Amino acid sequence: MFWKKKTIQTLSYDNENWEPVIKCSICNGEKVAGFRHLHTGDFKEECLIRSEKELQEFKSKYGIAGEVEKIY
Repeated sequence: MFWKKKTIQTLSYDNENWEPVIKCSICNGEKVAGFRHLHTGDFKEECLIRSEKELQEFKSKYGIAGEVEKIY
């Protein structure tokens, strides 16, 4: 009957070697948030972005301020 309030836990990532990016598909417009390795260019997928709310949740989950770069 009563639900527990969800608390958002801020996770951390290695910002020395990884940067947050949004990978966008040119064909169907799909967006995936994740992290790109600065030295190798590898992409680690985190979550699918279907709305602005999900993007804000991703940013608050990892404590990201400002704009997130989009790559195609």
